[in-house]
Amino acid sequence: MHNQLFDYSPIVDRAPVRWPGGARLAFYVGLNVEHYEIDRPSTSIFAGTRDLAPDPLNYGWRDYGPRVGIWRLVDIFDRHGIRPSVLLNSDVTEHNPQIIDAGKQRDWAWLAHGKNNSILQAGMPVDEERAYLRDVVDTIEAATGTRPRGWMGPGLTETFHTPALLAELGLRYVLDWSNDDQPYRLNVPGLLSVPYQTELNDVTMFVGTGVSGPDFLQAVKDQFDQLYAESADSGRVMSLALHPFVIGQPFRAKYLDQALEYITGHEGVWLTTSDEIAEHHARSADRG
Repeated sequence: MHNQLFDYSPIVDRAPVRWPGGARLAFYVGLNVEHYEIDRPSTSIFAGTRDLAPDPLNYGWRDYGPRVGIWRLVDIFDRHGIRPSVLLNSDVTEHNPQIIDAGKQRDWAWLAHGKNNSILQAGMPVDEERAYLRDVVDTIEAATGTRPRGWMGPGLTETFHTPALLAELGLRYVLDWSNDDQPYRLNVPGLLSVPYQTELNDVTMFVGTGVSGPDFLQAVKDQFDQLYAESADSGRVMSLALHPFVIGQPFRAKYLDQALEYITGHEGVWLTTSDEIAEHHARSADRG
């Protein structure tokens, strides 16, 4: 099947990307704030019990995030002046309203991230998906006071109808297609893809490949250094995908603190949100 969602565009053939204030690199944190149902399998640290209901081992591991881990991250973000781009399951607004309050106090950016991370965005008939998306977006808007402008599907899942349905709801960009270091237009009018790196992701790294905290820190530095060097001629985007139940563990958190200290210590870095990246790029592309 031919891909009709977006066109091939080699990065070396594009007009230069310019960020506000002459910045070289746009950096944002993609903070996954998620709800998991207690009787369904999902992201797991031990596969042996993942299909049990209940599954105290894996559910409890995930539940560390909203109970403890995120509050450790709040302190780290505040220390470095980071406003995360929150990839928000709409069920969080009901189950963990204190997190919403903390984010509103800090002017976090709110993206829609499905209802919860136990239900993947796949196989839905178009009318069912339209109603599902509308409920997710409206619920987040009611709780945060801000209508989401961006979307990332649970597990980065979509249907072939998802981009057009999101555009119907007034959303402007998605993070699901992690195939670039710059934003680009999808073949849905008004909709962009904004970079979201799936390998520089605490779940992928710590759970998927078992790296150590120092390895994570070095990977973040290596990613930053390469993109920073390439951005001398045309701007790049660096995202850092985080989950409070992973990076928020006590023995890992200090490596995030050190990584953010490294990034924020460089000149020419735009500490921003995915919302602001999409808005700036859309305006620039319209002028161009």
